[in-house]
Amino acid sequence: MSTTRYAVTIEADPTLPIIRITREFDATPAQLMRAHTDPELFARWIGPDGMATTILDWDATTGGRWRYVAARDGQEYGFHGSFHEVGPDRIVQTFTFDGQPDGVALETLRFTDLGDGRTRLEAQSLVDSIEGRDQWLASGMETGVEQGYAKLDALVAEL
Repeated sequence: MSTTRYAVTIEADPTLPIIRITREFDATPAQLMRAHTDPELFARWIGPDGMATTILDWDATTGGRWRYVAARDGQEYGFHGSFHEVGPDRIVQTFTFDGQPDGVALETLRFTDLGDGRTRLEAQSLVDSIEGRDQWLASGMETGVEQGYAKLDALVAEL
């Protein structure tokens, strides 16, 4: 796979159980919003390379819910949550990994128009503890985020 134009930044807040992810894209906020809310598009880019994502439930509206399973090498990983708010340039949702059913994160994604067809995506995940945050960071999430966003680059180039 080719090198991406933009690097992803993943930061853990030193005093709060928060992870912040920032990445720029050659896409409009509307294109990125569509890629995050259209289940067929979402399944094409989410997660690390080699994972096949199946959407089981998807209602990307304020008050809606979602559920998907990612699979690779006979292993399945389920995720679910609810959409608290879906606006023109922001998504607020919960996120739970089935393997840690007590660990619910509150995620806020903001899509900032930088002009010239570029957008900055800022994602913030608030988890229930510093330990939980550190488990997320140690889980390989960085690889999944980087590879997923590289696939998202290719997807929005097609749109």
